[in-house]
Amino acid sequence: MSTFDHAGLMQGINESLSTFRKTQPDTMRGFSQLAQAAMAEGALGAKHKELIALAIGVSQRCSGCIGFHVKALLKLGATRQEVEEMLGVCVYMGGGPSLMYTAEALAAWDKLAVASH
Repeated sequence: MSTFDHAGLMQGINESLSTFRKTQPDTMRGFSQLAQAAMAEGALGAKHKELIALAIGVSQRCSGCIGFHVKALLKLGATRQEVEEMLGVCVYMGGGPSLMYTAEALAAWDKLAVASH
């Protein structure tokens, strides 16, 4: 079982970016607007878009992305089965490295699910 602390990582990322948000407000505002536009309801719903975002986080091996998108999926009511099926596609497309980050994503799911209740 992974001992990776996604909650701590996300907190650290937010803390580390606090100064950047102040010194680069236009950049952060632009990033926020991009995220909101990309994740807005459309032909795909928010949950499907978050599943895609988590898949990209796994395939790009980004622990921060894994934490933030697992947290979002939990808030959206995604099930572990939905996440596992998406992770199966990640493994299919990304092989061994994606399998390693699949384990990390599942550990994040388990830990963050407990913390969200």
